[in-house]
Amino acid sequence: MIQALENGLFVLQTPHSAYAFQALDTGHLEHLHYGAPISPTSADALSEKKVFAGGNLINLDPEHPALCLEDLRLEMSGYGKGDIREPMIEVIHPDGSRTTDFRFREAVLLPEAPDWDLPTAYSDGKTGPAEHLKLILRDEARKLTLELYYSVYEDCDVICRKSRLYNEGDEAVTVERLMSTQLDFEGSDLVFTSFHGAWAREMQRFDVPVTAGCYVNSSATGTSSSRANPFVMLHPAGTSEDHGSCYGLNLIYSGNHYEALEVSAFGKSRFVSGVNPRFFTWRLEPGEHLDTPEAVMTWSGAGFTGMSRQMHAFVREHIVRGTWKHKTRPVLLNSWEACYFDISESKLLRLAKAGKQAGIELFVMDDGWFGERNDDTSSLGDWTPNRKKLPGGLSQLSDKIHNLGLLFGIWVEPEMVNVNSQFYAQHPDYVMQIPGQPHSEGRNQRLLDLSNPAVVDHMIEVMTQVFSSARIEYVKWDMNRIFSDVYSPFLPPERQGETAHRYVLGLYRMMKALTERFPDILFEGCAAGGNRFDLGILCYFPQIWASDNTDALCRLGIQEGYSYGYPMSTVSAHVSACPNHQTLRTTPLDTRFAVAAFGVLGYEYNFSDLKNSELERIAAQITWYKTWREVLQWGEFYRGSDPGTQGRGNLASAGRLTAPLHTWTCVAGDQSAAVGLVMQELTQPNAPTAIFRAKGLSQTALYRLTNDPQTRNIRQFGDLINTAAPVHIRQDSHLHYAVSRLITMPGEQESVTLTGQELMGPGLHLKQAFAGTGYSDQVRFFQDFGARLYYMTQVSESEAVPEAQAD
Repeated sequence: MIQALENGLFVLQTPHSAYAFQALDTGHLEHLHYGAPISPTSADALSEKKVFAGGNLINLDPEHPALCLEDLRLEMSGYGKGDIREPMIEVIHPDGSRTTDFRFREAVLLPEAPDWDLPTAYSDGKTGPAEHLKLILRDEARKLTLELYYSVYEDCDVICRKSRLYNEGDEAVTVERLMSTQLDFEGSDLVFTSFHGAWAREMQRFDVPVTAGCYVNSSATGTSSSRANPFVMLHPAGTSEDHGSCYGLNLIYSGNHYEALEVSAFGKSRFVSGVNPRFFTWRLEPGEHLDTPEAVMTWSGAGFTGMSRQMHAFVREHIVRGTWKHKTRPVLLNSWEACYFDISESKLLRLAKAGKQAGIELFVMDDGWFGERNDDTSSLGDWTPNRKKLPGGLSQLSDKIHNLGLLFGIWVEPEMVNVNSQFYAQHPDYVMQIPGQPHSEGRNQRLLDLSNPAVVDHMIEVMTQVFSSARIEYVKWDMNRIFSDVYSPFLPPERQGETAHRYVLGLYRMMKALTERFPDILFEGCAAGGNRFDLGILCYFPQIWASDNTDALCRLGIQEGYSYGYPMSTVSAHVSACPNHQTLRTTPLDTRFAVAAFGVLGYEYNFSDLKNSELERIAAQITWYKTWREVLQWGEFYRGSDPGTQGRGNLASAGRLTAPLHTWTCVAGDQSAAVGLVMQELTQPNAPTAIFRAKGLSQTALYRLTNDPQTRNIRQFGDLINTAAPVHIRQDSHLHYAVSRLITMPGEQESVTLTGQELMGPGLHLKQAFAGTGYSDQVRFFQDFGARLYYMTQVSESEAVPEAQAD
């Protein structure tokens, strides 16, 4: 709800939060509050009382001698009138000066969101309409108008902000910064939580207390980047998974972004977010406007979990759109780690047949199918099938895949070109490069100049031809390098500072056109893994490949990092072979599956080389996943709540011998069912007792908790077999292998009925872990990188079975 009151007070209310500011008599906007709900009558108490100016501060003007902008919480601010903090806007005027002074003129409640030059959140009305507020601010001396837009999504406690600048003067101005949002806080007690990394180690969480100075999270890679995701959190130091204040902040943008938290000399904290001002300038001609990306804000008093649930709901309902918004995602098999570039129709069909046998629903042909693409040095841009590899082209392969009963998907990289390609020879002017200068490449490729409308139009038609040339149900859209030598041959020298942003605008136009032409294709975003995992991409593609790293232990941290701001229905996750291709680590197949099952499940695996027993095990996994995927893809996701590790697990060991353990719970929307994950990093000696606590269940409902019966290959016990064998068996001998084929060791199974309150409170004491003193079917075999899935289903009292009977 948006309340615009006659006294210049504005209160934006959601069910569990309030955002308030007021227009001062000078026309400046004083920020009052963002957090727990308040009443409009409290505004006067929240407003700062200024009687005399502070020493060494700048007075706004003689009529307001006590008003010093440096020591005031503001909705927006620029340079020149005394506020020396991070500004929302920086403009160079025709005379070279930089002072701006925007003052409030008018507020308008809008029936719907305005048309925008970038993707924005939306409401389809099913979860209730969003409300929209436009504030008009003017710098009369410079003939500039700044519009601030606010949208309130009550169903998920989210408020969005964006900005639009008009040049209504007679000469062009140069915009050096235009932020999407500015948020001022009283106090300097905030922790800035951001997520950093690199290729294959995305979304690592970092907490930085900002008590003085300025902390910046930003990307200058041309993408939202694996180096610094645009999603960040602000919170007091004491906030935990389930308790305390937490702000979640994100940006609907896929390019260079900037998030900064600065503490002033007076102990106030200012957060700004938007397009990175580094390398950015925009020449704004008379009569033109410039739009910013939309910023997303949510606040929760229920810790990181409360904030995450609100963000997840917002992304699911107001960012993701189209045919696949709520459609169940198929289990896929991707050819990349099975074949790399060495593909042929016969090889792909063998792989697809093995996949079909295991229960795969979608087969994806990755890189290597076009031009002379035998490695990464050539043919990007030549989007015609290689007839030596695919004699009948895409259409024949697609038909044969469909005849197996599978859907068919392909890999493309439409934004890139190799110099060694027919495309480059024909269109060197279509490539982002500095004329006459050497170019630094990444993965032997260069970027197409998407700031050039002709290039975008050309690629829309090229991809249209590819996607319509066969029955294609899935497209993996990759982007395998960051920007270097940024220059557009299309733009004049004075506009080169616009190149990176215009690239993103061109990318969005291309994605919009193709997703509208092919609404039934499931598009998956990818950029060398998670180099472009952001809300801008999710406005067009409903899921994104989270990382090229498929190692289960690494993926556990990566997916947990994404979970703070993004729902698991947007996170694509695959099971791959071991030793893992990125780390050479070996983890159990059950663990690899358990971690991947909490995302959108796929396999990156050479099924053609598997033994029948391995393929049968994978088939059992897929069968189980199909039973539970509605919960896993669309349920509410919860991280564990161990306060000692801030979300790294809620499995507590007796005697406080807490191993590096992680737990997740995914709960159906109606709380009728849930799936829990427990994963251990390294085994702790002589720590036999553990407690599993679920999250998100109904307090009063009864749940039957169980896990699949466990069996263990006796070779996993090494020469301990000789403590029970009637004859000596040498470890890893032929006899050892022969016995293992005849005899398996039973493992533990949990089967209990408890209320949700009991499962979430005292929890379940799991069966004793192996501690070196004996083993039976009542012992939990939990090795390094071990994992277990527990599933919980609501039952009636008449269905409840005592644990002893169930066992």
